[in-house]
Formats: sequence, structure tokens, C-alpha cells
Amino acid sequence: MAANVSVSGPTRRNDWRARGNIGYAAFVAHRISGVCLALFLPVHFWALGTSLKGAAALDQFLSWTDMPLFKFGEWGLVVLLTIHLGCGTRLLLIEFGRWQGLRKGWIAIAIAMSALVGALLAAILLTK
Repeated sequence: MAANVSVSGPTRRNDWRARGNIGYAAFVAHRISGVCLALFLPVHFWALGTSLKGAAALDQFLSWTDMPLFKFGEWGLVVLLTIHLGCGTRLLLIEFGRWQGLRKGWIAIAIAMSALVGALLAAILLTK
């Protein structure tokens, strides 16, 4: 059996122990929220494109947004934005700051910020 050795030295296998780390969970949350936000962009551009057809076309498109499913989607979008913002800020502070290591406190701040913004928006949407 061949040893796990490269030109620069022994390589570390990506085992499942690293995936149980809270830093890995923050990485996955940041990546998934970014992909979901990227998938939302065509819908957003479609909505903006209807405004070029006139006020009547835009009003017809926006009438769909009064449905509860769209309100839930709006809530989910804001939660995804705050997750992406919190985890991305954590990464920027680790990369460009003086800190080294995981910084579990930044992960907790990102989770708390996302939960708070999600709860506030849910309260606002449910009172309308």
C-alpha cells in the first residue's frame, strides 16, 4: 500500500473528525447561503425587468408578493443574507485581522445576529 506522501511532505487526509468542528459548520452555512443567494438573483433580475415594461406590469408582478409563500421566502432571504454576512465577516476578520484560529465567539455572534434579524422580520411580517 502506497504511503500518503507528496513532494512537499506528508498530506493530511480529510477525515470526518474535522467536519464535526463548529468552524466547518460555519463554512458550510456561509457556502450554502451564498449559493442560495446566487440562485435568487435571476428572480430578482426578472422582477427588475418587469419594471421596464411599465408600472402596470410591475404592479401585476408585485401582486404575487402578497401571498404567504412569498412572505416566507422574503423572510428566508433576509435570514440567508444575515447568515452570509455574519459568517463572511468572521472569515474576513480571521483572514485580515491579527487573530488566529477558530474564534468560536464570532460564530456565536453570526448565529445570534441571524436569529435576531429572522425573529424581528418574522414579527414584522406577522403583524401585517
